Amino acid sequence: MEQKKFRNPSPRIKVIQKIYNSLMNPNSEINYPKNRYKKFIKDVVSGTLERLDLIEETIINNLKNDIDLKKTDKILKIILFAAVFELLFKHNNPKKVIINEYLHASEYFLEKVQIGYLNAILDKISKVLRKGE
Repeated sequence: MEQKKFRNPSPRIKVIQKIYNSLMNPNSEINYPKNRYKKFIKDVVSGTLERLDLIEETIINNLKNDIDLKKTDKILKIILFAAVFELLFKHNNPKKVIINEYLHASEYFLEKVQIGYLNAILDKISKVLRKGE
C-alpha cells in the first residue's frame, strides 16, 4: 500500500489515533502533547468517547439499512463516530468541512473503496443531522 505523506497533519488524524488507542487500551491515560489544535483534539476525543452510546444510537437510527456496525472495520467505525460527534456537537464547523477533513484524514488509514463508502455514509447522515446547512 502506498504511504501518504502529510506535511501538516490534520488534527482529525490525531483524533482518530487517540480514540483508537483509548479503545484498544482502555486502562491507559490519554496524553495531549502541546499542539495548536490541542483543545479541539481533546474536545473531540473526550466527547466522542463519552457519547459512544448516543453516537451509535444516532447511526443505527439513521443508517440502519446502510451500515452494520457489528461487521464494520474498527478504524472505519472510529472515523465515523468522531465525524458524527462533530456533526452533532460542533456546530461552528460546517458539515462540508467536517466531511472533507475526515475523508482527508481517512486516506492515512483506509483503502479507496472504504473512503468512498465513508463519504456516502457521512453525506447521508449529515443531511439528516444538519438539515439547515
